[in-house]
Amino acid sequence: MLGATGDVGRQICTQLVERRVLPPTSRLQLVGRPGGRSATATYGLAADLVDAYDEHAPLLDVALDPSDVVADVVVVAAGRTAGTTPGAPVDRRALAQDNARVFATYADALARHGSGREVVVVVSNPVELGVAVLGDALGRHRVIGMGAWLDTLRFRREVAASIGVRRHRVGGFAVGQHGDDLVPLWSTVRIAGLDAAERRAEVARVRGPRTLATYDDEIATAKHALSSAAVQDLAAAFRLVDTWPPDVRLAARPWMTQQSGAKTAAGTASATIDLIETVLDGRDTVVAGQVLLDGEVALAGEPVHGVLGVPVVLGPEGWTQVLLPALADDEHERLAAVARRIAAGTAPWTDVALDEVGRGGVGRAEAVEREEAVR
Repeated sequence: MLGATGDVGRQICTQLVERRVLPPTSRLQLVGRPGGRSATATYGLAADLVDAYDEHAPLLDVALDPSDVVADVVVVAAGRTAGTTPGAPVDRRALAQDNARVFATYADALARHGSGREVVVVVSNPVELGVAVLGDALGRHRVIGMGAWLDTLRFRREVAASIGVRRHRVGGFAVGQHGDDLVPLWSTVRIAGLDAAERRAEVARVRGPRTLATYDDEIATAKHALSSAAVQDLAAAFRLVDTWPPDVRLAARPWMTQQSGAKTAAGTASATIDLIETVLDGRDTVVAGQVLLDGEVALAGEPVHGVLGVPVVLGPEGWTQVLLPALADDEHERLAAVARRIAAGTAPWTDVALDEVGRGGVGRAEAVEREEAVR
């Protein structure tokens, strides 16, 4: 667990132990930075987890050097996080600038010292940049970003709330980029207990006559309204979110939660553990995640060679197949635009990260060879 003592890292560690995802004979490695509060807090976290869950806690190990990271599943939650100042936009460029080197440091260490079989789940933002850097270093099929799965769970919950059912009865995916550039795939929504005609009627009712052509404007308008409302009454701002369509709530509610100062650590941790359990379970499962594509998807007539959130088959060796269905026209158009924006946004910082450890240096060729041998 890289970044074990951060808000999200601590939640992931706690839920892993509390939900008994790992048996007592397995090992949970808590990774912090050498020196400063992170190092001491990592030892403290290990002691606290044993205090709380001694009867079923896994073996706990502390590592403060990237070269000491060894695991079947590596979760990347290290690095700087978005701020919580009300009304302040998330500066993805600043996050990329700071976290590119964090991604590069661990990518290089895992390529040099890892087993060559570990599956990496990227939580830190920008998640697409983390997937690009680590996928380049370790082999793209072994790296997945959890942002699209979290967005998918949120999408299903918002649709379920509008219909009046629980989330487990709703299927469907949210893909693209984690954040405002997500793409809710209304065409994939399925509702257990309803036939095709009933499902179409329910989707049409809760979505209305809108298309994704206006989605960016709707999100921007929603954020502006929330910024104004929150200054007067934070509770009223959250009530305002409830009045909007499900896909607008999908983008607005997490943003409002972050702005409130509460952050979204619990939901992020839970979605991450879903992916960890899938990898450890030994069976292939369809999830959504950010992955490094090499032409598996074509958008606007062009194959995608870069990171994009899509539905994939995930299993013990990483992701193996993309399962993006035929899309509605507005979904296809938005996803193609998002893919272009991701490519433009990650390229400069990917170069920074690769320069940090030496492009194509030690690790990348060896990692690809190891991946091919394993697969």
